[in-house]
Amino acid sequence: MSTPHINALDGAFAKTVLMPGDPLRAKFIAENFLENPQLVTSVRNVLGFTGTYKGVPVSVMASGMGMPSIGIYSHELYTFYDVENIIRIGSAGSYTKDLAVHDVVIASASYSASSYALVHNGETSHELSPSAEINDVIIKKAQELDIPYHLGKVYSSDVFYGGPNSEPWQVTRERTGVDCVEMESFALFHNANVLGKRAACILTISDSLVEDVAISAEDRQNSFRTMMHLALEAAIAL
Repeated sequence: MSTPHINALDGAFAKTVLMPGDPLRAKFIAENFLENPQLVTSVRNVLGFTGTYKGVPVSVMASGMGMPSIGIYSHELYTFYDVENIIRIGSAGSYTKDLAVHDVVIASASYSASSYALVHNGETSHELSPSAEINDVIIKKAQELDIPYHLGKVYSSDVFYGGPNSEPWQVTRERTGVDCVEMESFALFHNANVLGKRAACILTISDSLVEDVAISAEDRQNSFRTMMHLALEAAIAL
C-alpha cells in the first residue's frame, strides 16, 4: 500500500511510531538507536524508518512542521498502516523560568487557537489531552531511568513569526496556563481521539523566551538524546 505522502509497503511500520518534526532527526534516531533500521518511506524526503530497539519493532518517521503536516502523516499512519501509537518527540520554546534549555517536557495537555480540529471534525474544544495510557508509561520510564522531567500544558501554535498585532507570549501564558510552545501536538492528539488511536508528546526545550537563549539547528537535530532514549524505552513498553 502507498498513499500520496507515504510509499511504504503493507506492514512496513511498527505499531508504535516516534515522530520528530525533522527528517534528519528521524534519520539520526534510526542510525544511532535502532537495530537494523530500514528506510521504508522517503516521499518528499520525509523519511521513515523501521528497526528494532532491544529486539522490539519500533518505527520513526518525520512529521514536518505544523499541524497540517503532522495531521496528514499521523492520519495516514493510523488509517492505512495500522499504527496504534504515535509519540511526538520535538522541540519547544519555554514560557517560564522553570523550564531551561535542554529540559524535558511531557505534555499533559495541548492548547491551541487553531481551527484544525473544528474544520476536521467539528471539535470546538481548544484544549486536548494525550492518551493517559502512554503518558503513564512515559512517566514511569522517566522515573525508572532517573530522567528529570516536567509535566506541563503545551501551546500548539499555527504561527511561528507573529505579526505586529499578535498576542504577546506573556499574555498567552497568563490566559491559558501553558508552559511552552510548539506547533504540532494539538493536531496529533485530535487525530488520535477521532480515530480511536493513542498519542503522546515529549518535548525538549530548545529556546527560552524568558531568558532569550537558544541552541543551534545542528544541536536540535543531534543532541536531544535524553528525550529520544525516554521515548524509545516507553515505546517498547507499550
